[in-house]
Amino acid sequence: MQLTVIGCSPAWPNAGGAQSGYLVEGEGRLLLDCGPGVLARLRTVDGGWPRVDAVAITHFHLDHWGDLVPWIFGASFGPGREVPAPELWLPPGGTDRLRRYGDQMSFSGRIEGAFHVREYEEGKPFRAAGFDVTALRLEHYSELTFGLRVSNHSSTLAYSGDTGPSPNLAPLARDADVFLCEATLLEPEPAERGHLSEDEAVEAFRASGARRLVVIHRPDELPLDPSVERAADGDVLTF
Repeated sequence: MQLTVIGCSPAWPNAGGAQSGYLVEGEGRLLLDCGPGVLARLRTVDGGWPRVDAVAITHFHLDHWGDLVPWIFGASFGPGREVPAPELWLPPGGTDRLRRYGDQMSFSGRIEGAFHVREYEEGKPFRAAGFDVTALRLEHYSELTFGLRVSNHSSTLAYSGDTGPSPNLAPLARDADVFLCEATLLEPEPAERGHLSEDEAVEAFRASGARRLVVIHRPDELPLDPSVERAADGDVLTF
């Protein structure tokens, strides 16, 4: 399994950075989230856009799905016309939600030509781009949000997406080879939770038994303990 960090910025992008997008390659090519800036970066990757077999979206905050919009237009009028449409896996209810956004931004009629739209179910494994993927519900303010566990015959990647403290976080990453875990905050939020601090990400990692922690979704302006690995756009991990 190979992972390319296309973008790992938080909701406000790091300087020159793209927001959430992680390309997983094995038998096929699976993109986890597709935030603003990801499509342009994906075009620079060897064999990159539009040659992606499937896309899976964790939730509908803009920094995790916004570049589906230019993708749809590129599939309608640009290079995306030349390749088979990828599967698009959305959270429960996501098909109607994407169509409502499409009605407001004039792309609703083009969704089906750009993607084969599917919805995953919590805890029920699905196949995407040759991988077995399981979505577990996490806590992210009031937004319906999932983490994704991606496996093939030899390796497992856990991706937290966005989350506050959650009892599902350690099971999501249980014994994974790599745990991509967000750590957006300097300190825990005082009220409703939606993100993790560095200490909370490390705690979840230790509870999971995962082999390697890579912190994502962290603002550049926040320090990180040197012993903790931090993702950067363009990183390539093979495991």
